[in-house]
Amino acid sequence: MPVDLNKLPLHVAITMDGNGRWATQKNLPRTSGHNQGLTTAKNIVKAAVDLGIKHLTLYVFSTENWKRAEQEVGFLMNLIHVHLIGELEFYKQNQIKINHIGNLEALPKNIQKDIIEAKEKTKDFNRMTVNLAINYGGRDEIVRGIKKIINAGKNEEEIDEKTVSSFLDMPESPDVDLLIRTGGEMRLSNYLLWYVPYAEQIYTDTLWPDYTNEEFYNNIEVYQTRNRRFGAEKAKK
Repeated sequence: MPVDLNKLPLHVAITMDGNGRWATQKNLPRTSGHNQGLTTAKNIVKAAVDLGIKHLTLYVFSTENWKRAEQEVGFLMNLIHVHLIGELEFYKQNQIKINHIGNLEALPKNIQKDIIEAKEKTKDFNRMTVNLAINYGGRDEIVRGIKKIINAGKNEEEIDEKTVSSFLDMPESPDVDLLIRTGGEMRLSNYLLWYVPYAEQIYTDTLWPDYTNEEFYNNIEVYQTRNRRFGAEKAKK
């Protein structure tokens, strides 16, 4: 069954899991898995924008990933730096807006600068928004959002779901329609907790470096067969 372009998810989020295990299985250093995973990510971004998906969120580096070996963390930070600088033309050519979600201030200064510049140089593009979750945790995002609400002086009567959303990291993106996780694990891992209450979830055993455009399309097709009721008796049309 081909992808129905009239029933695309508006917002797709992906947990890109399995880089390290992919490398281990091939007797390669974990860094090789991250390099290959970056290639996969670029391929999926291109596939998504060509399909017509408007919002794509990628779990790049979590707040828990700082617990990894110092050498691996350093490699990942450099990989993020190289990607943001080296692939900026790719985002421009495809009219993709870059957004960052996560705790920016806790990142190395050079990464902060890269993110700010990438956002500025792509801010006027509207073909697709890519939310890069870097130093991101769902609970951390909510806590930071609450602090912003307090600092803004909001009173109880002014606070509802719309208000809370406006103080979080993705005020311009809708709730997630489809959440994909590669690598065989079946858990959220503190990812996008505010945005996934009614997300359709697909878990695949495929390790992220082996994830292909074809499997991505298949996941979209599965999503399109789901009966999304949003708590109601009948699905919304």
